[in-house]
Formats: sequence, structure tokens, C-alpha cells
Amino acid sequence: MAGRIVPARFKRRAFCYGAIPAAIPHPFSSSRFAMKPTFRRPLVTSIAAVLGLALLAPVAAQDPASGSRTKSMREQRAERMAELGKGKEDAKQAEQKPALYPNATRTAPDAKSSGKMIKNLQALQKQFEEQDMPGVIAKAEEIAAMPAANAYDKSFAYSMAANAAADQDDQAKAAEYFRKAVEANGLDNDNHYTTMYNQAVIQFGLEKYPEALATMDRFLAETKSEKPEHQAFRAGILANMGRHDEAAGIYKDLIGKNPTDKRILMNAVAALQNADKLDEANVLLEDAYKRGMLTESRELRALYIGYMNASRWEDTQKVIDAGVSSGVLQPGPDLARDYQILAQNAYADDKIPLAIGLYEKAAPMAADGEAYLNLAKVLEYSGKKAEAKAAAQKALDKGVKKPEEAKGILSR
Repeated sequence: MAGRIVPARFKRRAFCYGAIPAAIPHPFSSSRFAMKPTFRRPLVTSIAAVLGLALLAPVAAQDPASGSRTKSMREQRAERMAELGKGKEDAKQAEQKPALYPNATRTAPDAKSSGKMIKNLQALQKQFEEQDMPGVIAKAEEIAAMPAANAYDKSFAYSMAANAAADQDDQAKAAEYFRKAVEANGLDNDNHYTTMYNQAVIQFGLEKYPEALATMDRFLAETKSEKPEHQAFRAGILANMGRHDEAAGIYKDLIGKNPTDKRILMNAVAALQNADKLDEANVLLEDAYKRGMLTESRELRALYIGYMNASRWEDTQKVIDAGVSSGVLQPGPDLARDYQILAQNAYADDKIPLAIGLYEKAAPMAADGEAYLNLAKVLEYSGKKAEAKAAAQKALDKGVKKPEEAKGILSR
């Protein structure tokens, strides 16, 4: 009986004749989750001599299928025109756009700049547009320290500084400026909570998981957001903190509400595997496979390695063979290694013809001659000496760790 397939952190063992190999790494078993919101520099609206100004579009990249709403180019243009006092129809549409966080408990402040600060904010905006990021940061600090600056002025300035720092890849400084922008509490709800979310995203990228979780918990508590991308982000933070049971629970709930979202599915699988709930992970993968959702090689591999862990060898072979036939699984060393696991299991169960057939599939695509050597040994064991010698020669041609074993077969 084969042992359980071990996680990626363990060293792969060389295959040896007559024993089931200890493991191959699972493509989704990892302490670091793939589901990471990526930070990009947002578009910042231009400043004009008006008092009500919108600030930022959402920063974190979202899955288009997730239902998240970001500002369209038309909306961004409408906001700029509204600030300049032009394009009345576009301005009207900008004002009527739905709120990003309609259930927010925060009472939005009167997000307006003090009259004395408009020129300073315009200068800050110009520096940003001219890509003078060090100048933006210096100017933002200057504005925030001015006695005339109100809460909005400070929040706007710190947000600009955060974007400038992120543009310079100074993520630690960006996170600090986003924090200050939130603490200044001067933005409307959409921009206030987008800024808070940006802060959590950057904290996550810096691997400051407790801080990211605290920020995200506050974000969810105040926005009452049920959006899948927000809940999934929190689950990803928990997973990276080693709290896999909690993460898996969130992901499973999200799958129930979003059964066609493959990214959520695969993160749920990873969380369950890391929580040592392999059977539950297999159930999710098997259901997704039946619904045609597993279309990438690593996804199929996640399924059949799960089958290997459960000693479901026939199901493993069916998935592999179907993947090869469809072209999803391509010949190569990894696939050869997986076929060899099946071959060695078949040999251990005394299914010699099956073992030979599986080694014959593995050997041509293997990185070295070890599969050919194992094939030669099985062929010799079954009395097929001529075929065994041919396989032994191929093993020598490709290279093996113990060439004397292949030479021994050739000499007999």
C-alpha cells in the first residue's frame, strides 16, 4: 500500500524498483496562497477650483467574474469634467453612479477641500501627472502639515503620497501613507474604504499578515461587504497565517455562493489540504472535474494526486489518461514521475502487465533512464528477456545512477 503523497516542503525521493515512491509534491499544497490581490497605481482625478472632489478608483486587481465594480473610463472622465464644471450630462451621470459600499456604517464627511488649499492640491496633482514621485511625497507632507489643511486635504495628500510611494515600489511607505489617509478621515465613503482596502493589500504583500487581517476586519465590519473578492482576501490572509481551518470555512461558504468561480475553488482546495482535510479537498476537486472546470494541467494534477493520497489508483489513471488524450497534460518529467508511481503501485499489487504498460508510458518522457531501468527489471521478472535487454540499453543511453544494474540485465 502506498504512503500518502507528502507536501511540497519535503524532499522528493528517487524512485526505486519494488517499492512505492514516498511522494510527489501537491501543486496546491503550500503555506503561501496564490490568491493575492495585486496592487496597481490607481487613477487619481484631477483637481479644479471646486469644493467636492472624488479621489481614487479601486486599486486591487479583481477577477472580472467576481462581480466587483471598478470605475469605467467614462466614469473617470465624468468626474474630471464635473470637477472642471464642464460636461453637465457626464457630471450628472457621475453623481448618480451607485455607491461601492452602500451598506457602510460610517457617516461620510463633507469631503471638500478648504478654499485656501485648492492651489496646493492642484500643484500636487500636477506633480503626480508629471511623474515627479519624490516631489509628490514631499509636497504631500508639506500640505498635511499646513495649519489650513482640513481632514479632506490631509486624506487626499496622503493618498497621493501613498500612490507615489507604491509607484516607486516603496511598499512600506505606501502602506504608512494609506494608513494616514484613512486616519485623517476626510474622504467620502467610496474613497475612504478603497484606501483602507489598499492598505490591507499592501500589508499583505509585505507579509504583515496580522496587520492586514486587522485592517481587513475593520474594512468588513464597517462596509458590511459580502463581495466574494473581499471575503476571499480575508481567507487568504488567514491561510497565510496558518489558520487553515478558518480559511477553508470561508472558502467553502464562498463556493456555495459562487460555484463557478475556479479561483475560489482552488484556494479552498489548498486551504483544506493544508488543514489536512484531504478527503474534503478531493470532494471539491472531483465535483469540479465532473462539471468541466479543471482545464489546466496543475488542476488535473491536484485531482489525481488527491486520488493517489486516497489510494484510488484506477481513478488516478483515468484522469491522467484523459488529460493526456485531451492535451491538457503534456509529456514531460513530471508526468513521467506520476506514471511511475502508478507503475510501481501496479507492480506491488502483482499487476505485472499493467506495470509494464505504465512504465512504457513513463520511460520515453522521463528526464533520465531510471524508468527504462525499472521497465527492464519488470520485463526480466516476467520472462521477457529480449525486451528487458532493449529497455536496459535505453536506460544506459539516457543515464542511470546505477549503470551496473542495466549492464547486469544485458549480460544475462
